[in-house]
Amino acid sequence: MTTTAENRQTQSPAHDHAPEHTPRMHMAKLAPEVYKAVLALELAARKGLEPSLVELVKIRASQVNHCAFCLDMHTKDALAAGESVERIVQLAAWEESRHFYTEKELAAIEFTEAVTALTEGFVPDEVYAKAAAHFEERELAQLIAVIATINVWNRIGVTTRMVPGHYKPGLYKS
Repeated sequence: MTTTAENRQTQSPAHDHAPEHTPRMHMAKLAPEVYKAVLALELAARKGLEPSLVELVKIRASQVNHCAFCLDMHTKDALAAGESVERIVQLAAWEESRHFYTEKELAAIEFTEAVTALTEGFVPDEVYAKAAAHFEERELAQLIAVIATINVWNRIGVTTRMVPGHYKPGLYKS
């Protein structure tokens, strides 16, 4: 079986892609305790939440944070779990594509952006209230944990320059 990089090297000159970048470091090997702790947090955070909602949240946070590795991972996991290509593609423009999502998903997506960006220095009361209206308190706590965890992964991925394109769906599922 050939790798993505090998496939790119054998393509005709009209379809040449830029070479893959190299990662700066392999965090899992250099700080295994930290990596395992974040993975344990990841597994605990998503309990009790709808898997498709969790993947939409992870994809949206990863779009906001420009984490290519996490986008690769979570779009593949979402597709493997039955999510539609259309809903994944429209997620980047969810405000103009509201009709693709439920009100609960929209509240989670908006909440994800507010928690991820923190551009005003806080999560606006209106955004929190919308999320609280669609999630029971325990679910909302879990959602906050999912958003916080994907932000940790995004920061690790972007900082260490994890390379997208090689992830296989379900690799890190419990």
